[in-house]
This record gives sequence, structure tokens and C-alpha cells, in this order.
Amino acid sequence: MLLMISGLSGAGKSTALHALEDLGFFCTDNLPAAMLPTWMEHVQHEHAAVCMDIRSSMEPDSLIDMLTTVRKQGEWSMLFMDASSEVLQRRFSTLRRKHPFSSQQVEDASLESVLAAEREALSPLKDMADLVLDSSALNPYELADLVETFWRGRSVRVADHDLSCLLMSFSYQRGLPSEADMVVDLRFLPNPHYQPLLVRQTGQDEAVREFFDGYPEVAEAEEKLRQWLLFVWPKLKRERKQYFTLAIGCSGGRHRSVYMVERLAAWMAQQEFAVPMVRHRELDRVAKKG
Repeated sequence: MLLMISGLSGAGKSTALHALEDLGFFCTDNLPAAMLPTWMEHVQHEHAAVCMDIRSSMEPDSLIDMLTTVRKQGEWSMLFMDASSEVLQRRFSTLRRKHPFSSQQVEDASLESVLAAEREALSPLKDMADLVLDSSALNPYELADLVETFWRGRSVRVADHDLSCLLMSFSYQRGLPSEADMVVDLRFLPNPHYQPLLVRQTGQDEAVREFFDGYPEVAEAEEKLRQWLLFVWPKLKRERKQYFTLAIGCSGGRHRSVYMVERLAAWMAQQEFAVPMVRHRELDRVAKKG
């Protein structure tokens, strides 16, 4: 099953296509109309989407004829992106982009006239669409969610929107990790570094774990972080964030931060979260030197 996206310039076609691409679709934008039959022959992806609009052929009648023909050759669904003329005018004025519709086809080259001409030329495509989405009152995130819902509604299995998570331990002595989306400072917790038998061990060792088990504030800190992750995770996914790095630091990056990263990773793996990646920055450096 293939998805065809068309619609008015500035109505959100690229946003719709990017949303599908994030879900693992093979996506093609601004494909010349003459190449569509060849594209259909060669696309091997189970889920594929192509954006065809006024850019694909400056002769609207030819574009409409082509799309009408290919829809009869396979299992296609069509999504048409629409928006009010007032909103489209504001978007083009804000972005300061030239409208792609040929000014040679419109006697009055004003933006208002060009928008009206494109709307009239593409009205047959709007009539044949399976779904028309009006993006006038939608932000990009809301539009992306609607597009995803439409595709799932076609009884096609696609991958869930996953958010990749990296849990990282680090030492403040070596500076903050530049890739961190959020940093947690654990230097307020008891430090095993001052225990002679633990100083050369890490938060991955049993003796260090037993040390932390003796302090209620360590368990309380872990519970606070769990609750924060439960709170923020669905909101990060709602914003369609693809990657999230939580960096947890302590003085040396060997005991407290390593312990907490390991604890949170084990807990997250048992929840509905994606299994997080784990990186211990300072331990990795020691391992590389060795």
C-alpha cells in the first residue's frame, strides 16, 4: 500500500512527509510527474509515500491525469493538505518564499491571486483524496500526529514512534557532556571515594552497591528520578523528540553517577520505555587507555 501526499503550497506537505519518514517510511518529495510510473516500479519498501504537487508539473491538468492513472494501478491512499488562504498568505509572507505556482499562468501575479489559482487548479485532486487535512489551526507537531493517525487508520502496521534514550555518567572534573539534554548532579550523595576498600571500585561493583544501600537518601534520589522520567517521557514523545540524553554526574564519575545510571537503566528496561543505551564516560576513557 502506497500513500500519495498532495495539496496546496505551504499547507504542510513537507511536515506530513517528514512525520512518515520518522516512522520508517521510504519517502520521496517533489518527484517530477513523469517519473512516477518508474518510481512505482522500483520502490521496494513495504511502506512508501510520495509527495506530488504543483512543483511536480507546472501543467496542473497533466499532473491530475497522471495521478488519476496511477491510482488505478495499485493500492493507493491519497492525503490532501489544505489551509485557508489567509493562513497561507501569512506563512509565505513570514518565510519570504516565492510561491512555486508559475506567475505566467496568472495574469495578476499578486500572492492572493496565485493562491486562488493554485487552489482552483488542484481542486480535482482534493475531490479524489481519501482524507483532506486542514492545517490552518495546527502547529507542526499536531499536524504530524494527525498524519500518523491517518496512516494507522488504513490498517497498515507501522513502527511505533520510538524515543531513543542515552543514560550517561560523567565527572564534573572533566566538564559537562555537550550532548546532554538534561544534567543531574549527584555530588550531594555519600561518596564511597573516601572508603579505602572502595576507592578503586566503581558503581558497577557489588561492594559499592552495598555501600549505597545503607543510605536512605540514595534510594530517595533514585525514586525522584524515576518519577521525573515517568512524568516527562510522554511529553517528550508528544513533541516528537527522537533522542534524549540524561547525563548524571558526580565528582569523579566512577561511583555515584555510575551506580545511578545502572539503576535507572535496569528500571527503564522493565517499564514501557525503550531499553536505554548506557555510557560511562570516565570508565570508557580508562578502558581505552588500558
